Amino acid sequence: MAVARPWKRPELPDRPILKKLNDQLHDLRLDAGLPSARFIRNRIGRDDQGCWIVNHQAVLDIFQNAEIPQLGRLELIVEALAESARLGDVSSEIDRFKRLWKLAFEETVAQAPMQGQINSTAPASAEAANSATSLSEGTEIQDDGDTDGPPLTGSTTNADTSTESDQSATHFDYAWESLKSLIIHSVQALWNDKDALEIFLGVVRRSENFAKLADAMEGMGERPANATYYGVKSKEFERGYSPAPLELSALHDCLDQNRVKRKWSFSEMEDRTGVPSSAWIRWSTRQELPERKALVAFASAARLQLDDRVLLLGLWDAAHDALQAQKIYESLPSSISFDAAWAMHDPVMQKMWALAGIGDDGSAAYGADLSSGLAPVFMVAGPSGSGRSTALVSIARALLASGTKLVLAAPKPSPLRELAERDGVISCFMQDDLKHDELKNILSVASLEEPIAIVIDDAEVLAECDAWHLLNGIVQHGFEEGLALVVGRDEDKIMPYGRWLGNAQKACRGLLLSPQKIGAGDLIGIKIGSSFVGSSVIPGRGWLHLGDGKLLAVTVPW
Repeated sequence: MAVARPWKRPELPDRPILKKLNDQLHDLRLDAGLPSARFIRNRIGRDDQGCWIVNHQAVLDIFQNAEIPQLGRLELIVEALAESARLGDVSSEIDRFKRLWKLAFEETVAQAPMQGQINSTAPASAEAANSATSLSEGTEIQDDGDTDGPPLTGSTTNADTSTESDQSATHFDYAWESLKSLIIHSVQALWNDKDALEIFLGVVRRSENFAKLADAMEGMGERPANATYYGVKSKEFERGYSPAPLELSALHDCLDQNRVKRKWSFSEMEDRTGVPSSAWIRWSTRQELPERKALVAFASAARLQLDDRVLLLGLWDAAHDALQAQKIYESLPSSISFDAAWAMHDPVMQKMWALAGIGDDGSAAYGADLSSGLAPVFMVAGPSGSGRSTALVSIARALLASGTKLVLAAPKPSPLRELAERDGVISCFMQDDLKHDELKNILSVASLEEPIAIVIDDAEVLAECDAWHLLNGIVQHGFEEGLALVVGRDEDKIMPYGRWLGNAQKACRGLLLSPQKIGAGDLIGIKIGSSFVGSSVIPGRGWLHLGDGKLLAVTVPW
């Protein structure tokens, strides 16, 4: 039985930061119980093709070589050791080592000769041969440093370049190696689909800097080593969260399952559907929405059952709607003044028309007529910072401009309180309760000819107020009495409310501002998919539902 023992540490007399990094890595291994290199390799695991992501010799090299390690490998090893040591916060441990690595890298740059790490002495003509050899042996591809290499930010490699420029170029060498590794990963993923691989290598070959690498890999007899082996597991390649492709991914998964089930290559799909294989490859590799007629052709060629055909085309409809909604949402005007938005409204609108926002073309105003619909209620919901109070102010100003009298209720500090002195505002309540008798007396003057709207911010505070029965009566019979409610509430406090606030949702219309939860759609009477939620909170931008089952992307006036 092998005995756990420390490993030999490299001599680093002139590299104090790298030495600190290496020492702390050895200390972390000690905390984990001095696991073997094979144990660490096993802990990291294999990829989808069954290859070790980091082999045991690479693990030993990280600990014993007097060179700065690949960041991707280091992150994987630290994660494996931190989990074995049962540390409380593995992510923090990884971030700590990443910070040390960056300092060590700066140290490496500072001590590098003027041209040492930028221009290699290896002849450029050897790259193609070396690439194939190093790939088949699972070793790292080294940049030959030709002067026709990557001028990523306009850096230069001339002999008289300043030290600062040389250091910048060294930074880019690391990024360049990572990009090479990313290409290798893509080749590995496409290896069994020669049609897709040919298309991908053709794209890679369009760049002169990567042409030799593409030639070397095309001539290989076996799949290249896993790209993560070369150090590609770094946060600079992470993409921001985008919700719309969730529906698109579901469509691609369904399509791919049917393709794989029939063992069709993209070329066979072209023969059977009449749609070029390049189009199928583009839609698949770029996660693009296929043409609907192409899916109809695929369903016919694959002889899908009715249920499968309906599912496939239903997923296409969902993905199409999601992508269109996201496109419209992203094209909305960043802001618009109330006066500019009000100028767009239809002058023949009813007296109780509430302006909610403007559309993506910036030329049309949208809102709700509180004198019609399922109930005389309009809901405004959103998380903190979404501009909910601003939307209520805009609606209140629109109602005042159309001749509707208002009663305001703001139990928490709100811009709504600033309208208290405006003409047409009968009363403004700032307490955390509404008294039944007081509110009843104020509303007694309302009529169909002289309607009154109650605009409430932070309505969840008043869910159990003394006047709940009166507010519930407005939800049920407000049309007959010339009364209406505009309710603003926090999306984060979605819970079943009894009394009046729960019934207010039955109006099935309202405005969702930067929704973060799928359940938020219930507040305005519509089910929303994942494409409408989860993006960053953008004040004053949201989705309007007017009770017709459709969502309109709007920008709220200020």
